[in-house]
Amino acid sequence: MSAVYQEGTPSPPAKAYFGGGAALYDRSRPTYPEALITRIAGTLPGRDILDVGCGSGIEARQFQAAGCTVLGVDPDARMAEYARSTGVPVEVGTFETWAAAGRTFDGVVAGTAWHWVDPLAGATRAAEALRPGGLLAPFHHASLTPPELADAAGMSLPAWGSRSADAYRRVAPDSLFDLAGQRRSPFDLYQPLFDRIADGIRQTGSFTEPEQWRFDWERTYSRDEWLELLPTQGALAKLSPDELAGVLDAVGAVIDRMGGSFSLPYATVAVTAVRRDAG
Repeated sequence: MSAVYQEGTPSPPAKAYFGGGAALYDRSRPTYPEALITRIAGTLPGRDILDVGCGSGIEARQFQAAGCTVLGVDPDARMAEYARSTGVPVEVGTFETWAAAGRTFDGVVAGTAWHWVDPLAGATRAAEALRPGGLLAPFHHASLTPPELADAAGMSLPAWGSRSADAYRRVAPDSLFDLAGQRRSPFDLYQPLFDRIADGIRQTGSFTEPEQWRFDWERTYSRDEWLELLPTQGALAKLSPDELAGVLDAVGAVIDRMGGSFSLPYATVAVTAVRRDAG
């Protein structure tokens, strides 16, 4: 998902940020490293997982394949409907208002979605839903678009300026763009998000000291795969059809000059903590 919670404001509905519908989102967004899924599943005291902001069910199905039972929660009814069609049970609502109704879980996870959640309220709700020894593990992909592609997209978008670019990064921290033209490490951009997540966990007093688990990997994108992914990005989902077409044409031309494909390094980072015994 691509928006970030801002203190004092409600989480916006996911449908406001994703173009092309749930099916496009599901087939174009990358899955998560199997090493991450295996480590989380192997750390749980049992097999029951609550997946916050499950979207179309990408990571939920990976955990199911690892032998876990997964319940999803998502604010977007259309995403939830799609996830259900793939075998993932989902309840519709924001996590902050979701009712556990006496149910408890061995793990609470979130795949590139915890930035939708109030860091303290979300961690508090997770503590309520977890059994003692249960694991809270929100995780995010971190990557930066190759400069050539970022420049192509930036030139085709309306004039952003430095203030607009800063605002864009605040509302789309998982974006593949670097619109301000600053070629920084993904961790320079993402570490503040990881820190906010950890701070929210600490403030509950219900968890062990948060840790970061990092998994490095790489994916090669063809021209068509990359152009299919772009409309699922937050800012591009809000462009008019003509503006979006201009972006896709410009980016596609650059990929053609790169030989029709390119490799993108990723790091997927989980911020993890174990639920202490409530007693």
